[in-house]
Amino acid sequence: MDDKPGPGPLSETSEFLFSFGVIADIQYADLEDGYNFQGNRRRYYRHSLLHLQGAIEHWNTEGSPPRCVLQLGDIIDGYNAQYKASEKSLELVMNTFQMLKVPVHHTWGNHEFYNFSRNYLTNSKLNTKFLEDQIVHHPETVPSENYYAYHFVPFPQFRFILLDAYDLSVLGVDQSSAKYQQCLKILKGHNPNSELNSPQGLSEPQFVQFNGGFSQEQLNWLNEVLTFSDTNQEKVVIVSHLPIYPEASDSVCLAWNYRDALAVIWSHRCVVCFFAGHTHDGGYSEDPFGVHHVNLEGVIETAPDSQAFGTVYVYPDKMMLKGRGRVPDRIMNYKRENTFRC
Repeated sequence: MDDKPGPGPLSETSEFLFSFGVIADIQYADLEDGYNFQGNRRRYYRHSLLHLQGAIEHWNTEGSPPRCVLQLGDIIDGYNAQYKASEKSLELVMNTFQMLKVPVHHTWGNHEFYNFSRNYLTNSKLNTKFLEDQIVHHPETVPSENYYAYHFVPFPQFRFILLDAYDLSVLGVDQSSAKYQQCLKILKGHNPNSELNSPQGLSEPQFVQFNGGFSQEQLNWLNEVLTFSDTNQEKVVIVSHLPIYPEASDSVCLAWNYRDALAVIWSHRCVVCFFAGHTHDGGYSEDPFGVHHVNLEGVIETAPDSQAFGTVYVYPDKMMLKGRGRVPDRIMNYKRENTFRC
């Protein structure tokens, strides 16, 4: 297993502030190795738990422990539902996470909704909304109960926002509800295929059932939080299961209305990074507004002799991702007006 050292000479020009861990698409199941839906990519269902244990051991023994870990969704695989093992598998993975000495923030992906209803997830240990940061006197920054999103401050002047990319979705929603009918109408309006997970022939291939989108209500809330962060000269990291920037992702993995999310983000100065999972292959691009879009490589497709997680080291002028195994190192400089003036 490759064990790259922590930040090296590249970081000596500025003062280290704090770090946070990132891991995506663990998709644990008590199953023999299998393949993806196309049958061309190996999936290591059982071994994903060992990869998680390795990541946790690493974070727990770092000289300067991370402030938190971001788990980017798809914590257990959809196959668990088929074998009636959803609760047992989730408990096993969550017990593993309990070994972590720092808080973990959980995003929800499509595999969460293959296993559980939204109502179940809201009342489960995968709901980490209780870790949110309350901004006094700014009630408009308090998220609604209609979607699973919140913000928190792991270090002064750095705000992290966790988004609900399945706020608009046909997954995990009661099929008799108005919300389900609304989302099905959106999906079928863009995808005429009888198999709604197929992007075949679509001009907008992200409109498949295993993706979702952001409601206008959530986007309005995001706008309010970013306005607050702009005013208070904070830097913002956004976290979502689904990516939103085409240059960093396979187009079939994007959020339905990724353009709407980008429009909100691009109307503010404060956002420096957007972390997502879902693609398994990983991806990266800096957009024209200086936001770094990082899609993390998935644990589920990581061979036993490798790894797939990272630690992000934060400085006044940049973030440095030190990857393990399949996750490459990246240096993400802030656009000039976002550099701290200490």
